[in-house]
Amino acid sequence: MSQEKLGALVFVSGGYIGQLETAVRVPQLDLSKRIDEALSTGGVLERLHSLLGFTRFSDYFEHASDHEARALTISEYAGQIVPGVLQTPEYARALFLDAGTIWTEEQIVANVASRMERGQRITAPDGPELWFILDEAVLRRVIGSRRIMAHQLRHLAEMARLRRMVLQVVTFEAGAHALSGLLCLMTFDDAPPLAYSESAYAGQLLDDPQMLAKCHRAYDLTRATALSARASLAFIQSIAEGYESGKHGSAANSMA
Repeated sequence: MSQEKLGALVFVSGGYIGQLETAVRVPQLDLSKRIDEALSTGGVLERLHSLLGFTRFSDYFEHASDHEARALTISEYAGQIVPGVLQTPEYARALFLDAGTIWTEEQIVANVASRMERGQRITAPDGPELWFILDEAVLRRVIGSRRIMAHQLRHLAEMARLRRMVLQVVTFEAGAHALSGLLCLMTFDDAPPLAYSESAYAGQLLDDPQMLAKCHRAYDLTRATALSARASLAFIQSIAEGYESGKHGSAANSMA
């Protein structure tokens, strides 16, 4: 049976069936059941779904990066560090140096180069639509040095001014909000949406509709507590100026 014919029977595109065949994507449980029925497998795919789980990976980010490269839209929240696709080379290098892991110089150079290539691809004019929400802690945590931070924040501000992305900041004054850590929401032209969340040494790709609905609601609630794009740009520029002048201004002063 062709990919297009099977896709028509189970209400997805032929291209998405191709992604299932090559293990780029994993079918949701309800889709597994529909494919079982269409192919008269006796429930094989449903049983595999239950047995294998499909959500956690040892090389977790490699899988998320594959999907990121195919995304139509990317909406990300970062609570600790600048998202990888927005990092400058100096900031990325400082992260690798300070991570507590023993890297050789060759490994650090290769890792930074890989991260820069990924960032250039995602933030290119023909890349996905981007929306980032950063916690104020991302801007205040000094990675490498104040000079590196000033350059990094100027880079963020420049990308926001060029309207390559929507960028918002959740300030400390906003208090508690719905997200922490890292959450990335992705939509695709020919496949169901995904969410990616990450904690220390572990990441999860989520495609369950109920879980995705919770992730989107948390993202929307956090977006509602954030500064506007214009106010966020001014806030970032103010903190960058503080790094450049040797002053680490308060949130209240930055908002003034």
